Amino acid sequence: MPSQLTVDSTDRIGATSAEDSKTAVLYRMAMPGHLCPFGLKSKALLKLKRYEVEDHLLETREETDAFMAEQGVETTPQTFIEGTRIGGYSDLKKHFGLPITKEGETTYQPVIAIFASTALMSLAIVANLYEGFPVLTWLKWFFATSMVVLAIQKLQDLEGFVNGFLGYDLLSRRFVPYGFAYPFLELIAGVGMMALIGTGNPLVLLIAPISLFIGTIGAVSVIKAVYIDKRELTCACVGGGSNVPLGFISLTENLVMMTMGIWMLASYFASA
Repeated sequence: MPSQLTVDSTDRIGATSAEDSKTAVLYRMAMPGHLCPFGLKSKALLKLKRYEVEDHLLETREETDAFMAEQGVETTPQTFIEGTRIGGYSDLKKHFGLPITKEGETTYQPVIAIFASTALMSLAIVANLYEGFPVLTWLKWFFATSMVVLAIQKLQDLEGFVNGFLGYDLLSRRFVPYGFAYPFLELIAGVGMMALIGTGNPLVLLIAPISLFIGTIGAVSVIKAVYIDKRELTCACVGGGSNVPLGFISLTENLVMMTMGIWMLASYFASA
């Protein structure tokens, strides 16, 4: 590591000539037991922006602490462009005008990822198992796989899910064990839909009411919390700790479960 790291008006880190204005200097941790992911992302972003990166590895705790003390910073990585310190990875994204998700900021990214994935999964299933493209069959698989994936999200952190769920679900507020049971009921309903919808299997008479019940309670709870009481809450639909706003997405999830419950009963009695 250079013995003099201080940036000033006469001796700036990464100062470049007019002919070489696309050079950046990056200092990042690369210890035997810790390779800083933000350092790697900073380097990749600089490369994407067509910068030549002068990559300095801070390979010991002592070296890292000395660098941070000399620069008056508390974190690494640190990027310098044309001698000016830009900062860490988030600062670098801001410098390039890229969006930054702030801590606690609401986002629909988790549900977009889930529904896009389950839509493609369902498309693959239909393409593999059915002739042509039966839209209702695709919808069945899309709704069912989405419910199963959402149930898995909740079960990864059951306590966290229940903490969020108690914020708005009317039944779990009166009977807390229902909150713990909910992800399991959603999982059973989703798997049951995959196996039973469109069949005359009498198990439909068990699975369909579960889906209809939890969907109805959920829809009423969301409508009361968001559209009547006007409360701004995060949705527990993708598990504990998510920053998905409670509202349209959660209401849609519950309306789908209600619809699937009715669909299962209708198809059962139609085939009886």
